Amino acid sequence: MPEIKWIDADAYLFDIDGTLLNAFGGAHYNAFHSALKKSFNLDCKIDGVQMHGNTDIGILRAVMTREGLTNGELEAKLDETLEHMCDQVELNRAQLHATVCPAIPELVRELHAQGKLLGVATGNLERIGWIKIEAGNLREYFSFGAFSDKHEKREDIFRNGVAEAKRRLGESATVCVIGDTPADITAAQAAGIPVIAVATGIYKLEQLAEHNPDVCVAACSELLHLVSAVKR
Repeated sequence: MPEIKWIDADAYLFDIDGTLLNAFGGAHYNAFHSALKKSFNLDCKIDGVQMHGNTDIGILRAVMTREGLTNGELEAKLDETLEHMCDQVELNRAQLHATVCPAIPELVRELHAQGKLLGVATGNLERIGWIKIEAGNLREYFSFGAFSDKHEKREDIFRNGVAEAKRRLGESATVCVIGDTPADITAAQAAGIPVIAVATGIYKLEQLAEHNPDVCVAACSELLHLVSAVKR
């Protein structure tokens, strides 16, 4: 496959948590606990499970494995469990607040103004992901999303996002991922697409660089001046 320069991509897929914004208030966190209690009668917390770079289904599976339940038990009630989580976040959306990461409003506004197709590719469930995007006042810039409702593995989420971008723009369209975790880097590499790693989440620049992303920056402000310099 020929090398694709990230700045020349036709579409960009942004991770949400730690890349676009950081959500707080407990609505998403508490939705896991409510769903685990309702579906499986588990009184436990998701604390201690790998969450950054994981997917909502992956987090549920890890908690249930830790608590001694089987994959079959999760699969039997998966749809109702995910629906309950989404319902809980919707019900408590007033508690969900978001702090947008540095330079993100300017970057997505500039890319959008240049006619780039913007999507989100995230481990969040779809309804939860869009609530977070709306809380960050970023919804108007994103045309579509790839979520974890049907895809537990992050690379499959990214592949789904790429497929949707190509459906909208044509098979020759080029796509780039922007994320903040090693999982974003390895998933993009598995999907065969360029990836920009940004150290606005919990991982330091050096930790991200170890996974050999195409570009590695401390914050999206380092991308903004390059994007702004491109002739429209």
